[in-house]
Amino acid sequence: MSDTLFASVLHLSRQDCQALRLTDPYSLHRVVYSLFPDQRSEADKQASEASGIQFADLGGDVRGRKVMLLSDRPPAANVDDQYGEVSSRPLPAGYLDHRLYRFRIVINPTRRDNASKKLLPVKGREAIADWFMARAEASWGFVADPAALQVERVEVLRFKEKAQRDVTLAQAHITGVLRVADADTFRQSVARGIGRGRAFGCGLLQIVPMTE
Repeated sequence: MSDTLFASVLHLSRQDCQALRLTDPYSLHRVVYSLFPDQRSEADKQASEASGIQFADLGGDVRGRKVMLLSDRPPAANVDDQYGEVSSRPLPAGYLDHRLYRFRIVINPTRRDNASKKLLPVKGREAIADWFMARAEASWGFVADPAALQVERVEVLRFKEKAQRDVTLAQAHITGVLRVADADTFRQSVARGIGRGRAFGCGLLQIVPMTE
């Protein structure tokens, strides 16, 4: 993984969305990943090697749709050389060196059941907030301020992936303020994304530095 991260926004018009048949998280995954040369072998994919690509769907209106991207290599300027427009720039030097950030994230809140070893969704706003704060400190290199944390929206998406298998994906939209506790772990969390469901638009930490 290169040290440089590229922050990009993909702008798609309504016509682009129709031409690309954007209907669900899998079709969005397909479009986003088509902007990058695939550097992973089939073995890497089987081993869940990180793709170096993250995205968050910023939603759409009558004019079209926006998708935020963070990647370890620059994306193409368009989808299939004809659809949409990508504006891209390297993350500024020192952007990940601050102590405090406002953040926004769409995350897949799950925990593994000790007995069955199955992944279960964390349900309820309060339980999701507790889960997020505990995981942040234990695994992601930052502490989320409980007073500022908001679980704004929780939804369950159902769609089919490439092999026509059914996917059920719980998503929680969380905003708040974080303080970096472990700089290296935090950088990795930003660079790789956090939690599960990253191929389908979860896990991208959208951060803006704050002055203390």
